[in-house]
Amino acid sequence: MGCVGFDLDMTLIDPRPGMVAAMGQLAGETGYPLDGEYFAANLGPPLDHVLREFGTPEERIPELVARFRAIYPEVVVPSTVALPGATAALEAVHRLGGTTLVVTGKYEPNAALHVKALEFGVDSLVGDLWAAGKASALLEHGAIAYVGDYTGDMVGAKAAGALAVGVVTGPCSRQQLLDAGADVVFDSLAEFPDWLTATADGAREPGR
Repeated sequence: MGCVGFDLDMTLIDPRPGMVAAMGQLAGETGYPLDGEYFAANLGPPLDHVLREFGTPEERIPELVARFRAIYPEVVVPSTVALPGATAALEAVHRLGGTTLVVTGKYEPNAALHVKALEFGVDSLVGDLWAAGKASALLEHGAIAYVGDYTGDMVGAKAAGALAVGVVTGPCSRQQLLDAGADVVFDSLAEFPDWLTATADGAREPGR
């Protein structure tokens, strides 16, 4: 077993209540129509992409991104919970002698706060990468598989030559993940340990 990569938002964690609150606070401070509910229901794209979608003036985006990141630790991290099967999935990789890697589009220092708060067994963390851009980290760490909830996660996995493992705990449907290149799709990470064990056992069979 080698390295297995995981996305963070809506794959390992559910930060949606805090995301709604943080975006609402940012909207209140700036007066811009920032829809926190929509944002939280469609986690995946980087924050600057989302702000553009909301019609935020381009010259204000760096300022708003910085402010959101500053709000984040006190508003989002405390209300975030681990998704079902997240801890067991990470433990399954370690149990089989592998290493775990989180690759996320989230600002890396804030992503690290989640890993610490939830006591996840993560060996390496890389932030600020999205979609095909995630391939660089997956290749660097020699990831054999990447698990995510977003179509861009499947694109990143395939770009790195890794198994693309989808979970439908985020905004994308099973069919959307399959269409984006998923090799296997689960309802949640609760299904992941058994699949990983069976996959590893198959790889150990003579002639495999």
